[in-house]
Order: sequence, then C-alpha cells, then structure tokens
Amino acid sequence: MTVEETYLKGCFTITPKVIKDERGYFFESFNKAQFEAQTGIFANFVQDNQSQSSKGVLRGLHFQTGKYSQAKLVRVITGSVLDVCVDLRQESLTFGKHFSIVLDAKVNKQLYIPKGFAHGFLVLEDHTIFSYKCDNYYNKASEKGIIYNDKTLNIDWNFPTENLILSKKDKALPTLETYLNE
Repeated sequence: MTVEETYLKGCFTITPKVIKDERGYFFESFNKAQFEAQTGIFANFVQDNQSQSSKGVLRGLHFQTGKYSQAKLVRVITGSVLDVCVDLRQESLTFGKHFSIVLDAKVNKQLYIPKGFAHGFLVLEDHTIFSYKCDNYYNKASEKGIIYNDKTLNIDWNFPTENLILSKKDKALPTLETYLNE
C-alpha cells in the first residue's frame, strides 16, 4: 500500500495494491503493521460503520468531542463520493482548512482522518456503499457538526445545491463560528 500525508498534518491517503486477474481482484483494505510503520500512528479501530446512499446525499460535517473523539479510516465499497474533512484542531496551523478527495470503488483509495477533524461526504453515484473504521465508540451526547455550506470553510462540493439531499439534522448544523462560540 502507498501512504501519503495530505497538507493537513496527520491526515493520510492510502492506496492499496490491487491484484487483478480473470477471477476479479484482491486487496488488503487494512494492514495495521504497514499503516503504523508508514504513518507513525498506532491505530486501534473498535467500530466499523457502513452506509448506503443515493446520488446527491450529503452526510456531514460530523465529529465527536472530548473523550469520545474519533479517528476514522474511510473508503467506498461500491460507487463514489466526494469526501471532505476539516481540521478543527485550534492549535493546528491548518485550523479551519479542509481536504477533499473523490473516493471510489475503482481505485479503492482510502482516507485516514485524525481526531479533531469534522468529516462529511457527498454521494456521486446511486447505490454507493461507504464504510469507515473508528478508533472510538459512537456516543450520541458527544456528537457535533458544522453546516456543509459554511462560508468561512468555503468547501466546493461541485454539485448543484438544489439537488442535495440532507437530513433535517444536517440542515440545522451550526456554522464553525457559532460552534466555536457555544
């Protein structure tokens, strides 16, 4: 696997070595020893989550706070998404900056998102299955979020706003400024 750090410290793209033949393909979706050797991060994933969504569904930007904050390793099993993470670590030189990447089932690239980041994704194909490993358990009381169209974040979702499908909860998320002043 090839691991590359993004311009957000601690945030990595991971491209697996895919072996293809007449039967199909095989790849390791995660190898703890290789991941740790290439990133210096000692991951202990304790929960796997999966969602299926239609084209235009936008989920996010979500995160958990305090002792329930989570690092995530995300990937697409079928379909494709525009995956976005935002650095919310106030001491970071890239605080408030975001990284976006198209993840799909063709390349099988993954994104490691460290603790202290908000995360969201926009589904680009119908019947997309999105999977992610978390290094901490979900805790509803610690769940927070930032509105997807926050003007200070200036995320280009590259999708017509009128065609987005959001949950009521995600439509009501605060701006980054409002969250920081709560």
